[in-house]
Amino acid sequence: MSKTSYPLKLPQSIKAAAARLAKEDGVSLNQWIAVAVAEKVGVTETAADFLRGKAQGAQPSDLLAFLDKAANEPPPPGDEV
Repeated sequence: MSKTSYPLKLPQSIKAAAARLAKEDGVSLNQWIAVAVAEKVGVTETAADFLRGKAQGAQPSDLLAFLDKAANEPPPPGDEV
């Protein structure tokens, strides 16, 4: 596994929380952050794969039939464009 360095700038409160959690886990802050990023990458890629599978090649124009059936009512308060 190759490694690269990246200067990471975090808000002090996030760094402090991450350092506390790393200490509780008995690992370095660097290792804790690397694992946290790896978990986020995995979750994001898994979600994207899942949604791609559910879409099964659907196109935005495929939604027009559903939109045509929708009632033509104004949006609820606070939802206006």
